[in-house]
Formats: sequence, C-alpha cells, structure tokens
Amino acid sequence: MAGPTDVAEAAGYRPLLFSIAYGMTGSVGDAEDLVQDTFLNLTRAEQAGTTVTNLKAYLTTSVTRLGINHLDSARVRRERYVGEWLPEPVVAFADRPDDAPAEHAELADSLSMAFLLMLEALSPVERAVFLLREALGYDYPEVARLTGKSEANCRQILARARKHLAAGPDAPAVSGRRAEGDELARRFFEVADGGDLSQLLGLLAPDVVFHGDGGGKGQSVGKAVTGLERVLRVLAFGFGRNRELGITRRLALVNGRPGAVSYDPQGRVVSVLELHVVDGAIRALHAVSNPDKLAHLGEVSDLGLRQRPRER
Repeated sequence: MAGPTDVAEAAGYRPLLFSIAYGMTGSVGDAEDLVQDTFLNLTRAEQAGTTVTNLKAYLTTSVTRLGINHLDSARVRRERYVGEWLPEPVVAFADRPDDAPAEHAELADSLSMAFLLMLEALSPVERAVFLLREALGYDYPEVARLTGKSEANCRQILARARKHLAAGPDAPAVSGRRAEGDELARRFFEVADGGDLSQLLGLLAPDVVFHGDGGGKGQSVGKAVTGLERVLRVLAFGFGRNRELGITRRLALVNGRPGAVSYDPQGRVVSVLELHVVDGAIRALHAVSNPDKLAHLGEVSDLGLRQRPRER
C-alpha cells in the first residue's frame, strides 16, 4: 500500500506527471495544479483505505483523467482568447539547465510549441490518446488504462486523430528535431543582433510561419503571419525595436527546441521566442509576449505590453 514510505518514490514521478499534464493543457500553471491535485487524490485515497499496488499506474491515470476533465472546462476560455493562443513556454537555459525545475527541464522533447499547437485541433480524449501514444511512447494497453477506454477504441481514436491532424496546415512541421536546429538558431540570433536581416533568407523556409501570442495584453501580431517576405517584415520591426529599447536576449531551450528569452535593461522578461526547424530551415517561429504566460520566468517588463489609449 502506498503511504508515507512512498513519498520519495512518488516524487520521482513528478517530471513524468508534469509532462502529461503540460501536454494536455499547454499551461505551466495548470499543469502544476493538476500534478498537485494528483498527489492530493493519492493522499485521499490512502486515507480512505485504498490499496495502491502500482504507484506509477495510479498517478499517471489520475493526472491523465484530470487533464481530460480540465480541457472539457477550458474550451470556452480558449474560444474567448484574444488573438492566437500558444502554450506557456517551458524554458531551460542552455548555459544553466539547473535553473529550471526538474520536472520542466525533463519535459519530453516532443512537446514543442508546434506539436502542442497542432493538438489544439483535437478533442480532449483524442488529445490524451495521441499525446500518450505518439509523444510519450505508451503502448495501447497502457493508453487504454490511462484514458479508461478499450484498447480497440484507443486504436480507433488514434487513427481518427491522425486523420484529423493530417488535414491541418501545421502537420508536416512536427517532425523537426532539436539537434538539427541548434546551430541554425545560433546563426539566426547572430543575424538578428547584427541587423542585416537579408542574411535570414538562407535560414527561413519559403513557407515560414510566425505565430505570436500577446493575449490582448502583450505586443504581438494579431494572427499567424505566413510567407517569407511577410515574416521578414515582422522580424525586421521586432528586432529593430529591441535594439532601440536596449532589449537583450538569453539563448535557451524552449519546449525542448532552440530559442531565447528577451529581457529589458532592468532584467525583466519581455518575451520568449521558439524556433521550429525542419529539414535545415526555420519552418515556424513561436513568440509569446502575454505577461500572464511569462510570470513563471520572473518579473515581467512593461516594455512588451500593448499601449492603452489615453483617456480624454
């Protein structure tokens, strides 16, 4: 039976539980809350006399079903969201990976912004099945146990989810890998610092997409910008403004992919940018400036906020 002697073992599953919860919600805060609720459920079950014979199975099942329930209630909030929705960035700095909490630093490499953005097209159950099978590598019997569906049903759900995603515009982009993007990202930010953005022509894919999430509070594009010329204009404006305001950046791994966190002269967080590299070119850029999604990284700057009209 799981009890006080299992505290260390239970804590060891926290990174896995966070990966599942974050993959389901795309929110750092919500994922941490779901993990906490999972441990509370375990405590309550023990107090009620429940015998837990497989601690990992109990915890992963609990967090998965909490995630499904959470998404059912979050749909209305997403529909009312101002501008394009992106996941809250999970950041681990390349030079100091220990800065990030263990559960964040060990986040599954497959949970990139592009992957999570793609999952938004799925129902909560489809998302859970696809995440567990495709991103976290669970076999069908395990997926069935975690979601409460039959194995045959999970196979059908996964096939339906794959078909649904195959029709989406972002489907080809999820195959990128972090290793191929590290050097390209370094060159990208060197060009940005140098100011000659014409050099970006060899780094960006012809059909590159810029996604921005300001949540109606941070400065951002209103909707996704597609195409090389249009994205170059967005980058030219953004990087030019950064130089004028003295904004600096720190290279980081954002959701397991190369990116950077930008800071104002006082060291406050302005925004986070993730680069999604496929076949040797940057296929997508994901920029988060919504202050609500940056607060877990430190004090948030007012330089990245939208300017409100003055009252007359």
